Amino acid sequence: MIYMLCRNRVRNYEKWRTIFDSHASAHHKAGLSLVHLWRSVDDAHTVFFLFEIHDLERAKAFISAPEGAKAGKKAGVIEGEIRFLEEVDG
Repeated sequence: MIYMLCRNRVRNYEKWRTIFDSHASAHHKAGLSLVHLWRSVDDAHTVFFLFEIHDLERAKAFISAPEGAKAGKKAGVIEGEIRFLEEVDG
């Protein structure tokens, strides 16, 4: 299984969350299923979220599209990081 782990530093969590939630349909169309969403205990402006990826190429196209940058700016994302991960036996 492949996952996408994201970290965002945001100006306002509530505003970010509203916009993030409004993109659930777009996430689904990109082959992404939200598995977990966390908010840092030490910094309420930092969020982490994990998507299960059903189609890696669609997911990469989704995060590379200009609309994603526009949505992030509108949501108040200051900076972020994305990592693609694969599950391995422990």
